[in-house]
Amino acid sequence: MANEVTMRDVVDQLKQIMYPGFDRDIVSFGLVKNVQASNGHVAFSLAFSTQDESTRRQITLTAKEAVERMPGVQDVQITGPPPGQSATAQGPAGGPAGQHGQPGKIELPGVKTIVAVASGKGGVGKSTVSVNLSVALADAGASVGLLDADIYGPSIPTMMGVKDQPGVVGQKILPMIAHDIKMMSFGFLIPEDQSVTWRGPMVHQAVQQLLSDVLWGELDCLVIDMPPGTGDAHLTLTQSVPLTGGLVVTTPQDVALIDARRGVAMFHQVNVPILGIVENMSYFNCPHCGERTDIFTTGGGKRASEALGVPFVGALPIDAAVCLAGDQGTPIVRRDPDSQQTDAYRKVADTLRATIGV
Repeated sequence: MANEVTMRDVVDQLKQIMYPGFDRDIVSFGLVKNVQASNGHVAFSLAFSTQDESTRRQITLTAKEAVERMPGVQDVQITGPPPGQSATAQGPAGGPAGQHGQPGKIELPGVKTIVAVASGKGGVGKSTVSVNLSVALADAGASVGLLDADIYGPSIPTMMGVKDQPGVVGQKILPMIAHDIKMMSFGFLIPEDQSVTWRGPMVHQAVQQLLSDVLWGELDCLVIDMPPGTGDAHLTLTQSVPLTGGLVVTTPQDVALIDARRGVAMFHQVNVPILGIVENMSYFNCPHCGERTDIFTTGGGKRASEALGVPFVGALPIDAAVCLAGDQGTPIVRRDPDSQQTDAYRKVADTLRATIGV
């Protein structure tokens, strides 16, 4: 029959369904099991890891409707996992963040808290926030580490003014140190002009090595500068270490609500607490008259936090001096400690310190 539906047809159809909050489909996550198709009758299992009932219901309904739309399908049955398969063995997973000793998590002895700084898209100044926030935390007396988790476009080496390669002790890598921050980045390990064209498994391995093969030592806080958007590296990080929480960076326009929602959803799907939303490029202070100007429509980050029910951590200015400081390898918090820009970063750092207890 021309319209006879095969198992491969069903799998291909289910590959079109993205896991909520991620840029990966439910098949690649391993949720789809035991697919059967015969004479228009289709059956398959969904093996969830998340305990969030709304996510489970959303994926199940979307998958059922997608397969029912296929020509030749008469009925669709979705069951639990196949015999011997735990219902919580597949897909994005996460336990209570900030607690070491979780099954499957990389142990980082001496690291008290781990904060992931993320964004729903690129271009919002997430790395600039990560760098200056780390230095502000260190200036407040905390011992801080900074992990650049962007394998494809590492920017921390430039922003922190470090171009050297790290040393090695035994089988472990020594973190680079600048501005009182212990750092690791893939940018320290490859030539500056070399591009990375790796697929998911190699990215997964590289990210895990940046975490587990580095001698971080005693840290009050490890700040992870996540890659922009959502994808394989995000899944690896959220599954590999016991995150204390996630901080979402957005911009002030109303469209920021859409992007912030993606970042918040990503953390929710893997059961990572949301520490709050930071509105970057929120306003401009004239260096001559001191007058504040809202270059963009303002308040998008605050409205996003209210709509999503997460804390609003603070607003940061847009300023050429901040960009120049990063380009020259000395974060504005260290380069100009008495500036209005630095004061804004310190207020965000103080709010974060109070939240995570460092």
